[in-house]
Amino acid sequence: MSNKKNSKEILYSVLILLPSLILVGIFVYGFIGNTIYSSMTDWHGMAENPVKNFIGLKNYKSLFTGIIMSAFRQDLVNTVFYSIFLLAGTLMIGLILAILLDRPVKNEGVYRTIFLYPMALSFIVSGTVWRWLVAPSGGLNAIPTWFRGKQGSFQWTSSQIQILQFNWQNIWKVLAILIMIVFLVLLIHSIMIHNKKGIKTHAIIAGILAIFAFIIAPFLPPALAVKETHGFNLAIIGILIAGIWQYSGYAMALYLAGLRGLSGSIKESAKLDGANEFVYYWKIAIPNLKPITMSAVIIMAHISLKMFDLIYAMAGTDNNFTGHPSIRMYTTTFRANKLALGSAMAVILFIFAALFIIPYMVRSHKERV
Repeated sequence: MSNKKNSKEILYSVLILLPSLILVGIFVYGFIGNTIYSSMTDWHGMAENPVKNFIGLKNYKSLFTGIIMSAFRQDLVNTVFYSIFLLAGTLMIGLILAILLDRPVKNEGVYRTIFLYPMALSFIVSGTVWRWLVAPSGGLNAIPTWFRGKQGSFQWTSSQIQILQFNWQNIWKVLAILIMIVFLVLLIHSIMIHNKKGIKTHAIIAGILAIFAFIIAPFLPPALAVKETHGFNLAIIGILIAGIWQYSGYAMALYLAGLRGLSGSIKESAKLDGANEFVYYWKIAIPNLKPITMSAVIIMAHISLKMFDLIYAMAGTDNNFTGHPSIRMYTTTFRANKLALGSAMAVILFIFAALFIIPYMVRSHKERV
């Protein structure tokens, strides 16, 4: 009887989930597959029955090595800086706010509401407000005049000053060095964890891959025939400030929930051992928030890849100094009608998102097991 009951429950579960699985398979993974295929064709125009000729990876080669696609490559560099600074800013400010609210604070609910309120706004709304704030003729530049100073002249979203420049010809060498650093970090981390049990197989593999990347880096060919410099455009500072302002409260909520979830006996034990507030948070509380930090990193990384509406509202679609691959994908696909090239950009953004999601899912699965 029990076996028949279990079989029926499994059958009912499958039947209940089947419609959702079919819809997800068609409208998510099916469309992803179609986009990947379209990115390998020469699809142009919005004809009713478009002709798609398979051309392999030519669109991707054009994006990374074509002379006329230098603006897209700068967008990719901008994306890296958007991700790094948005992650660092939101997590740092969110953690500081959470620690301040974790202590006895009068009217804590009011402060929580104030800090969380920006997250309730859409990027279009906050982007419009911040566009006024970073206007060159007023806004933040006018603050010095309140103290009888000279009005500022910084071009928040149109500055042409670029720092931290590098030559795109050396991009393959730069990537090889970054891969080497990642594998070295994995090797060191594994040695520190398993120092008493010996080095694990994956640590040995990481070490071998790090050595291999170090050896091949000097012999990699240049990506371009001519010099092409890219770097950190100061024009994205205003957009970063707006993004950090909007999502620091969300990071605060995550960290505050984690701090409140820690047992009170931990803090009492730390006080009995002579630990002050700083030592408690630095040595005990923050290390225990590692799962919260991982979740926050994944969420903020996704947000940094979906900043289309914020950049659109603050700087428009034709501002190369604040460019983002999502903006470039929009203009290439729907203005220039280069649908195959736009599909290739979409696939690159999809891969960027997967670089954050897949390791997190693998780690979460291992922890559950």
